[in-house]
Amino acid sequence: MTRREWWMTGAGAALGANLNGAANSSRLDVKTVRLMLKHTWTTVMSSSDFRDTLHFAYTRDGITGHGEGAPITRYRENAVAGKAAVESIRPYLEAADPWQFSKIMAEVFKRVEGEYAAKAAIDIALMDWVGQKLGIPLYRYFGLDAADTPITTFSIGIDTPEKTRKKIEEAAQFPVLKIKVGLDTDEATIDAVRAVTNKPLRVDANEGWRDKEEAVRKIKWLETKNVEFIEQPMPADMIEETAWVRKRVSMPIIADEACRHAGDIPKLREAFDGVNVKLDKAGGILEAHRMIQIAKALGMKTMLGCMVSSSASVTAAAHLSPLVDYADLDGNLLISNDPFTGVTVRNGKLMLPENPGLGLKANT
Repeated sequence: MTRREWWMTGAGAALGANLNGAANSSRLDVKTVRLMLKHTWTTVMSSSDFRDTLHFAYTRDGITGHGEGAPITRYRENAVAGKAAVESIRPYLEAADPWQFSKIMAEVFKRVEGEYAAKAAIDIALMDWVGQKLGIPLYRYFGLDAADTPITTFSIGIDTPEKTRKKIEEAAQFPVLKIKVGLDTDEATIDAVRAVTNKPLRVDANEGWRDKEEAVRKIKWLETKNVEFIEQPMPADMIEETAWVRKRVSMPIIADEACRHAGDIPKLREAFDGVNVKLDKAGGILEAHRMIQIAKALGMKTMLGCMVSSSASVTAAAHLSPLVDYADLDGNLLISNDPFTGVTVRNGKLMLPENPGLGLKANT
């Protein structure tokens, strides 16, 4: 049998497919998932009983990587549009080599405008696949120690004083709480918290204070209430005003809505002491890792946050948490129908799964 004849046989064709990397062997599943909240979730921006997130599964070589993106209404994103964005590049993703995940994500960023939560879903699924393929938890891929995970806060949304006190009681296992403020009821909210606990607090105003003198007054008052720091007291575009406030208070100020991408960080140094990095804002694990390193290089504090989301997204962020100073990774704890189990919390400390990749287990 000649080489040409052998190549035309089934054995030769099969070998050829393997040598070519089985370009058509990848399978994608993209869908929207409605997550139901245990309590109505209220911030300055919105109030809701559920959140729709985008779930992305990438299957190749018998391994499935799972990813999730929680679209942020503040940035005009939603799960339906995110799904459409992923579908628009399906042929590229199906043909791409997942080992070239950095190259893939660079191309995704070029091809898709906006839709950072959708990009995060793709990125997380690819990194989950790579970790599983290598047989190691994702934190090990980044050279991190699971023992270095920080305490995570548990978030308390804006509510009546009575319901706020009930939520505080339900969060008994968490040594540090995050309280949402930004309305005229701020003092009543904090007083309701302090009526039932003396735990350290972290406060998030979600851009709620538009007057810099009001911001100074409220922050100085919070400094008397055992509050460690405040997130985004003023609108994202009011950087100069926030810098003015920062000079007049002692409490550290952390940027959230003002810090979406890596390029935002250098211009925030004069107004903020640190940044809150979220995979859904950044576009995934790789971009979030880059942002953390940039902030550290600039001498800023680092924090990992999340949206209301399942354990897929929260666990992905948790694998990077040994890098940061603070964590607010509780979005999965706020919902009643989590499709996965991943990172857990023990006395407030994040406990990373030891299984390969994200280490997720499906809930049936």
